[in-house]
Amino acid sequence: MQTISIGGALPASQVILGLMRIATMEDAAIRNLVAAATEAGITMMDHADIYGRPPVHTCEARFAEALALSPAQRQRLVIQTKCGIRDGFFDFSREHILASVEGSLRALKTDYIDILLLHRPDALVEPEEVAAAFDLLHAQGKVRHFGVSNQTPGQVELLKRSLNQPLICNQVQLSITHATLIAQGVAINMEGLEQSVDRTLGLLDYSRLNKMTLQAWSPFQKRWFDGVFVGDPALPALNRALNEIAEAHGITPTGVAVAWITRHPAQMQVVLGTTSPGRVADCVAGAGVKLTREEWYRLFREAGYSVP
Repeated sequence: MQTISIGGALPASQVILGLMRIATMEDAAIRNLVAAATEAGITMMDHADIYGRPPVHTCEARFAEALALSPAQRQRLVIQTKCGIRDGFFDFSREHILASVEGSLRALKTDYIDILLLHRPDALVEPEEVAAAFDLLHAQGKVRHFGVSNQTPGQVELLKRSLNQPLICNQVQLSITHATLIAQGVAINMEGLEQSVDRTLGLLDYSRLNKMTLQAWSPFQKRWFDGVFVGDPALPALNRALNEIAEAHGITPTGVAVAWITRHPAQMQVVLGTTSPGRVADCVAGAGVKLTREEWYRLFREAGYSVP
């Protein structure tokens, strides 16, 4: 498992175990899942206050209850969580950020969070309030690093104008078939081509220029939560490519989907949402494979994107 430096500030595994689906799992199943991940080299766990709700902090609590981490075990993990999504609205107020972090610390049974992300943009954000919350949390030792999720370069810049704490990462949706983040740059300035429409406002290049690590969530989703593309009979050409490339490298098609993301020189992280230890192993194996340019672009084309 390759270790990267998140935002040039925090070493962590390139693959992250996402824990949004563990609310109803038995303790033993949660332990088996996390053990499979750590044995494969994954050091980073991804949470959010809303995962498993209602009530809030459910998945965080299930994780802590099942694992009962010792101080040494806790120190070996990078634990990330998120705040800001509430029941029908977003809330980046100082009061809510502080309250959410306190809830996460209690649920996770830990003294500190390695990374706190602002979860989706709040249209009513007041950057000075965010800055005040971040400064207090950092000074108290409760949060060591900060980032965002699903935010544009402009939204990040607005926050940075007031923040004293660096933003080291941005978690965004990315997969072979949901690759607008990458595809628009390939087809820039081609009038009439849907792919050339800029929906990310240059986020990929902005992130690389500003040393913000991108974390890819839903790495197997076709588009917007409409199913996975691996094994989908509606995408025969893409799955033929996945199968052939998987066979060539001795991994699974799921592993190839991960390898497609980790092949990008931006050194993105991949957030897994699976609860299957076997799929975790498949994904980690894929992250260890470097696709050729021909293989990478073949998958890109078969997913429906143009290489002009």
